[in-house]
Amino acid sequence: MTQNDIRPRTDTPSRLHPLDNPARSSLTGPHAHFAESRGRILRYPVDVSPWIALPDDPEAQDWADLAALAGPGSSVDLAAFRAPPPRDWEIVFQGGGVQLVDESSNAAPDPEAVLLGPRDVPDILDLVARARPGPFLPRTVELGTYLGIRRGGALAAMAGERLRPPGWTEISGVCTDESVRGQGLASRLVLAVAHGIRERGETPFLHASASNTGAIRLYESLGFRLRRRTEFISALVPATFPAAHGT
Repeated sequence: MTQNDIRPRTDTPSRLHPLDNPARSSLTGPHAHFAESRGRILRYPVDVSPWIALPDDPEAQDWADLAALAGPGSSVDLAAFRAPPPRDWEIVFQGGGVQLVDESSNAAPDPEAVLLGPRDVPDILDLVARARPGPFLPRTVELGTYLGIRRGGALAAMAGERLRPPGWTEISGVCTDESVRGQGLASRLVLAVAHGIRERGETPFLHASASNTGAIRLYESLGFRLRRRTEFISALVPATFPAAHGT
């Protein structure tokens, strides 16, 4: 198999809770149609999401497959990660995170919220560049429903859906332009997105940086509770990496 031989695959379901390895649960479940793979490694297309899904028990061969899939010197983003990468993988970012689940929010539609789609991507990327909510790529909007509020024709706030483990949907991309902060737009959009998720019979959840105490307080005030603490890691594939089996 060569690096370009990338195709979706079905993997053995995790024995853990779906939210313990949410990217993998998504790519072996509702988001399987996005999955690119090599061996046991799964990822989203690089213009959809940066998240890469390792198996629950990564072995040396899995790291070799990840290196071949990503390419030497590439940066890989590992969400909800539990074990350190090999010693020769340089960690360029590591930060604590929290995972919260919707326990008692008053989810409801918002009359001012508009559905965002591919034609809105330039406006979305412009807002993301200003508000910096986290990774958002040209096709991220394809992962689920994204809602926004416009003011004076400009996109002022948004929130949407990202990972989709079976029975769950992650709320992500929550951001507000500085000019309209303090007006409750983020709260309204989170509750509107949560409403759509609940209408499908699923449960909303979300991630936040452990250091973003303001956002965590906001989500807790809306009815989300802490489920677990986790780590977010970005690491560089070694410039020289042993060939994976089957190459």
